[in-house]
Amino acid sequence: MSAIDPRLLIPGLLLMVYAIMSLVTLCMYAIDKSAAGKRGPRISERTLLLCGLAGGWPGAVVAQSIFRHKTQKTSFRRAFFATIILNLVLLIAVIVIS
Repeated sequence: MSAIDPRLLIPGLLLMVYAIMSLVTLCMYAIDKSAAGKRGPRISERTLLLCGLAGGWPGAVVAQSIFRHKTQKTSFRRAFFATIILNLVLLIAVIVIS
């Protein structure tokens, strides 16, 4: 039985985290868009931004395009892009350190 090369473990885990968080974030945008149309309870912008920061920003980008949700509010867009940049800086740091 051969051991898993640790250099391959981190990229695989990161890919899995990004995929799962992207799916979760996309679903949260869909739920929030539906609630906005029905005037129901909403998911806070902070929660959406934190999910994006945690690796779900690719799913958020797709959701914003599909649902046309959170695309007009300038303050949210600025914060969203800041979370993408922060996430990418942290990702690069993790890759360089490992």
